[in-house]
Amino acid sequence: MTDNSTRLDHVVLWVRDPVASADFYEKAVGLEPIRVTEFAAGQVSFPSVRLNEETIFDLAPLSMAERMDVVPGAAESAGHPVNHVCLSLGGEDFDDLRARLAERAVPLSEFTYDAFGARGKAKRSFYFRDPDGNVFEARHYE
Repeated sequence: MTDNSTRLDHVVLWVRDPVASADFYEKAVGLEPIRVTEFAAGQVSFPSVRLNEETIFDLAPLSMAERMDVVPGAAESAGHPVNHVCLSLGGEDFDDLRARLAERAVPLSEFTYDAFGARGKAKRSFYFRDPDGNVFEARHYE
């Protein structure tokens, strides 16, 4: 990638079991796992899942929270300050995601319609939680 405009690079999610979380994001959400084998072998601190060619979710073990010292009070942030993360998908991918989550008995909200987001009003959206309680919104625009 050569475009250096401002973009979202990654989001760090606190999780209890990074391997199980990577499995959830791969099989239920449809994201590509990255560095899971290396994490399991103790070679890297956490695995990730790829959202798209530019953006990943890092699956940081909660045990790392006590070592978070990048800014004062960072350790206390584990799991608290983010309300939700929104995933924007095409219509077919949106329907496929909802179906995969339902197959796995993941609780889903009702649809909302015309919610405002980065690209204007979304046609439909719904919410779900990952195994660690992180809240996600899935939506699609026309």
